[in-house]
Amino acid sequence: MALNKEHRIGRHATLLVLMDDRSEQQEITNQLNWKSCSGRVGSMESQKVVAAIETAAKQNGIIKDNVYRETHSLYHAIMEALYGITRGQMQLGSVMRTVGLRFAVVRGNPYEDETEGEWLAVAIYGTIGAPVKGLEHETLGLGINHI
Repeated sequence: MALNKEHRIGRHATLLVLMDDRSEQQEITNQLNWKSCSGRVGSMESQKVVAAIETAAKQNGIIKDNVYRETHSLYHAIMEALYGITRGQMQLGSVMRTVGLRFAVVRGNPYEDETEGEWLAVAIYGTIGAPVKGLEHETLGLGINHI
């Protein structure tokens, strides 16, 4: 039942979001028979960040939008990643913060035992700060949840 060190889904999602050339990570995704997608979002509203990630995951076939447990799993992985991005304060615009983010979503089984099932990892990287250009800093968040 051990976690396979070569199949670390959170590490994979993090590398995918950090790399400018994602072709090598995409190749690994294909070899593992995993699914992934990535995108960008900028906003002063956390619900827009959640919506952008959910929409990308649905449009790229990472989750099925008509299966509640898949949407629910994705939601919790996003919330965990956002918690890291915002240092536990989920508000953005209401406290005069804005974000410019890249995200990656990865779906697969990180365990040696296939019966452990699939998991989702959401990695978010970018900037957060006052809504004034140049008054932001880097931030990174990761969320992992079972389906």
